[in-house]
Amino acid sequence: MNKSLKITFDCLLTIASKIYGAVIWSRNKFFDWGLLKQNEFDIPVVVVGNISVGGTGKTPHTEYIISRLSTEYNIGVVSRGYKRNTKGFILATNNSKPDDIGDEPYQIYRKFFGGIKLAVCEDRCVGINELRKIYPDINLILLDDAFQHRYVKADISIVMMEYSNLPYKDKLLPRGRLRESIDSLRRATMVIVSKCPADMKQLDFRLIKNELDLFPSQYLFFSQYQYSNLVSVFPEFSKYMPYLEWLTEEDSILAISGIANPRPFTKFLRTYKANVKGIHFSDHHQFDKDDLDFILNKFNALSGTKKLIITTEKDAVRMSNNPYFPQELKSFVYYLPISVDFVQFHNEIFENALQKEIKDAISNKNKSASN
Repeated sequence: MNKSLKITFDCLLTIASKIYGAVIWSRNKFFDWGLLKQNEFDIPVVVVGNISVGGTGKTPHTEYIISRLSTEYNIGVVSRGYKRNTKGFILATNNSKPDDIGDEPYQIYRKFFGGIKLAVCEDRCVGINELRKIYPDINLILLDDAFQHRYVKADISIVMMEYSNLPYKDKLLPRGRLRESIDSLRRATMVIVSKCPADMKQLDFRLIKNELDLFPSQYLFFSQYQYSNLVSVFPEFSKYMPYLEWLTEEDSILAISGIANPRPFTKFLRTYKANVKGIHFSDHHQFDKDDLDFILNKFNALSGTKKLIITTEKDAVRMSNNPYFPQELKSFVYYLPISVDFVQFHNEIFENALQKEIKDAISNKNKSASN
């Protein structure tokens, strides 16, 4: 692209971003002024979302929240079910597939062995009402990726942002990756900076806190991923359970990812001795037969005493349900589980803060009901 074309393209992107920003600003103001109606529910609604496109770690954090609250509350989870092949309200059951409810809701549901009530619906208000009709004992709603879905009035909003893509360094769509401006963080109860490096310094924390400039009443937390031992994607075909620590310079890993930001995943694998070759697909990619043939050829071309295919937990969901997955690869495919850990030993502080906000919401709803 020559210089004049690049300048013209940049100008068009800037204009489009300004138009997009004006539309989003107007929409938010219509909600703030009551011109667009918000639906309020008689049980607390916790929203987990973000203000930028791409992977900020919503699913692992949603799983973390469920694991910490499920012993005290009957949780109902409602998601849009991104990239599913169905429409409308769909209740998750033990017979559900990723195509029915989406890969991330499927992952959440399976992780808790059906111990949570989960449904997908484009209209979150309909989704909440329908799920509560089926399970009247639900007393807490968790909305996945719904910070912009303001037709539901959130009692607690948790906004995720990625350490490597902080919003004050970004621009609105389509020039950047922001869904809405950084000013929208004022609506958040909590902000979590995810995927933080292990070697963050106190100066880094202070700089981010100063740049975000949150209200004193808002919480700011920092989290990072913890990786667990490998898990077989096809356990019935697995011959043994390898450990990354056992691999040597003579071994090879084919790292396959279909997530928004594969860098932390690949970077972690490269901390071990094995040779790592990466194949990256788009986020939520549905592997077709050509993709799987390509993966098979790449794997066969690897050298090494031991050869493994390692993928992400989200990709494993789609692979394990794929009828075209090559039989000859099934004994070599593993996924790398991740969990969330809050930096500076703040797990308990986060959990206590979330519990306090939920109990305050319950108290306020009880007061309103009695008036």
